[in-house]
Amino acid sequence: MAVGRVGRPHGLDGSFHVSAPEPDGLTAGKAVTLGGRSAVIERRAGTDAKPIVRVSGCGSRAEAEALRGSQLEVPRSELPALEAGEFWAEDVIGCAVVDGPRTVGTVTRLLGLPSCELLEVRREAGGDPLLVPLVSDAVRSVDVAARRVDVDLVFLDEA
Repeated sequence: MAVGRVGRPHGLDGSFHVSAPEPDGLTAGKAVTLGGRSAVIERRAGTDAKPIVRVSGCGSRAEAEALRGSQLEVPRSELPALEAGEFWAEDVIGCAVVDGPRTVGTVTRLLGLPSCELLEVRREAGGDPLLVPLVSDAVRSVDVAARRVDVDLVFLDEA
């Protein structure tokens, strides 16, 4: 599972910023895969929103720059268990979006904004994507096992 992407180098020791971080997956000692190879997070600094990490086998600014853009991945089994009603962002990608019996489209990605996360939905009828805030007024239910998200188009002013 993706826990971030290698960003710009930080300092001279091979450390780098992580973009699109999943903080629970970026802890010192955790095994990761990036750039087609395995490594271990040796150091983690910064904040949950802007983490800085150094991994084994990356000991210089040039080596960190060479990894820039690589996805950091960890096995899902290494991540903390989710609470009831929680799901990983990648689990909703491709889910059908409905409004009761009416088919709306398919989730193409999850966007993280400061106020809430949004589902980007490719409409079945075409046109611009529908952006659905992940709030209880807009989303009735998310059933990852059934690959289905039920939304309220009236609330979204799309009915």
